[in-house]
Amino acid sequence: MSTERPLVEVHDAARWFDVSAPWLERVLSRKPRSILRAVDGVSFSIRKGETLALVGESGCGKSTIARMLVGLYPLTRGSITFDGQPISNMQGRSGLALRKRLQMIFQDPYASLNPRWRVGRIIAEPMLAHTDMTEQERDDRVDVLLTQVGLHPSDQSRFPHQFSGGQRQRISIARALAVNPEFLVCDEPTSALDVSVQAQVLNIMKDLQRNLGLTYLFISHNLAVVHHVADRVGVMYLGRIVEIADRDTLFANPQHPYTRMLLSAIPDMTGQGRKRTPVAGEVPNPLNPPSGCTFHPRCPFVRERCKIEAPATQNFKGVEIACHGVAEGWPMQV
Repeated sequence: MSTERPLVEVHDAARWFDVSAPWLERVLSRKPRSILRAVDGVSFSIRKGETLALVGESGCGKSTIARMLVGLYPLTRGSITFDGQPISNMQGRSGLALRKRLQMIFQDPYASLNPRWRVGRIIAEPMLAHTDMTEQERDDRVDVLLTQVGLHPSDQSRFPHQFSGGQRQRISIARALAVNPEFLVCDEPTSALDVSVQAQVLNIMKDLQRNLGLTYLFISHNLAVVHHVADRVGVMYLGRIVEIADRDTLFANPQHPYTRMLLSAIPDMTGQGRKRTPVAGEVPNPLNPPSGCTFHPRCPFVRERCKIEAPATQNFKGVEIACHGVAEGWPMQV
């Protein structure tokens, strides 16, 4: 195992949002404050050059983590470091050098590009903020970036509405690469695209990673996409990570009951005839999460301890997992 320090380290990171009613309404109705724990004690690391995917149902906190990693959301508690530097240092002018090293690709290619700007200006904008390149140097750099993502340099002069969804996402990727970042946070970059276009964009991203030595955090709810791009996979449920394992291990032998439920929803890609794990119920209200293990109301293996005590993350046969049953060797076969 490599002893090299991870490029990204997240330790006990949390982000809570106050979603209370206005003050006067709370006073008149005697309602307490409402706190949404979107992310609540998440820890993981990403090695240089690898792709870590985060998966989970909508509302589990994946996109909140993405925004925390690039400094768009401050942390309620915990820490995030990039190459040993705290992400909190990104605030103000002193953080420009750090901001240059990590960029984000957003989910919606229709909303993330300024419709009033031509493509050349959209891609060149990060260079204006982070470099002292001349106008000619920026134009040349835009030409190179457009070619790298499978577009033509002449597309500089066109507007976003003149492109398809897949082409717009390629423009978003080119913009993210404009200042030569080392780390890209990809927040469901293909979810708004047709399946055939998804494959093209994913292949471009894998080629760029190989050629430029990029590191990815790839966020998705599509497990088939994750199986194609990820080196390791983290599974989230109600603001917490319940399992992290390398891709092949997780898809072939999922340990956490929630991971089994997710994989039961897709065709078996291992050819091993994996049994399906029946799970009842729906995701609880995140404003009022269950006590103990938040998955216990839906877990077919629940025991009394699960309802009282939240499981700590432990290493089990090379898999990081938060489950009393797996850690204590309960019989969990279906």
